[in-house]
Amino acid sequence: MLRVFSIAAVLLFSVQLAVAKPLTLLVLGDSLSAGLGLELKDAFPAKLEAALKPRYPDLTIVNAGVSGDTAADGLARLDWALTDEVGGLIVGLGANDALRGLDVAQTETALEGILATAKARNLPTLILGMKAPPNMGPEYVARFDGLFPRLAEKHEALLYPFFLDGVAADAGLNQADGIHPNASGVDVIVMKVLGKVEELIGKVSAK
Repeated sequence: MLRVFSIAAVLLFSVQLAVAKPLTLLVLGDSLSAGLGLELKDAFPAKLEAALKPRYPDLTIVNAGVSGDTAADGLARLDWALTDEVGGLIVGLGANDALRGLDVAQTETALEGILATAKARNLPTLILGMKAPPNMGPEYVARFDGLFPRLAEKHEALLYPFFLDGVAADAGLNQADGIHPNASGVDVIVMKVLGKVEELIGKVSAK
């Protein structure tokens, strides 16, 4: 009987250790994740972490957003951003590529490099899709918007189709520039993307 209790205690302790295992996600992005114009506590990664903390108390979400970054810039700094603690990756890049009218092939190559690196490191990944401004013309818009689902399928990554869904073009949810979400806008984004991030957490925990 004592032996049974001892085994049960060991199993319970092992389960507790597994539950308490720290979980770190990295948000690799541009000003939309860096929180340009906001206090750090109101940036997307911070608000996302706060929303998830009640269910995942050992979760840390690292803000690796750099204002002005293109997809190529994100790829260039990926290696040093991916520390050993990172268990999953959230990619939010491409907005600046579209605003500058960069060649879609260039953006796709950079994003593919990011996803390939994550896959090689066995890092579950969530892509935050972006849409090109309509003034870029229908051909550019179709090519740009289509690259996110295509890459997600190719690299078996999760996809949230449009990062600014429900926020873009809403003056009440954006700062004066009409591009960057205000704190209320970030709240809307977090609420909408939460399910996909929890799906990502599930993949990280299952590794």
